[in-house]
Amino acid sequence: MANTKRTLFLKRRLRVRNKLRKVNAGRVRLSVHRSNKNISVQLIDDVQGVTLAAASSMEKDLGFVGKNNVEAATKVGAAIAERAKKAGVEEAYFDRGGFLFHGSIKALADAAREGGLKI
Repeated sequence: MANTKRTLFLKRRLRVRNKLRKVNAGRVRLSVHRSNKNISVQLIDDVQGVTLAAASSMEKDLGFVGKNNVEAATKVGAAIAERAKKAGVEEAYFDRGGFLFHGSIKALADAAREGGLKI
């Protein structure tokens, strides 16, 4: 039986998260989700089980509602870096999930780094 795209994605996501969880115990996680239309990111404290900050291209003030491109990802990355500073978070580990580190995911990470977040 052939593996479907979905099962390969889920296997990749588990592999990435388990490796990151072992190495970065106690740090805040910067989790990314990308759909066909939007991109969103959250700062999650796994120890307490709370979301510290979040940003998404669905927010009207960012001006990219319904867009999932490199420009939207750059704006979202800059917004999460700014909100992380307000929440008192200086460093986090980047959890790309099952998404490849390319295109909009890479643009989001680079923008967050330029905004002062250490990932």
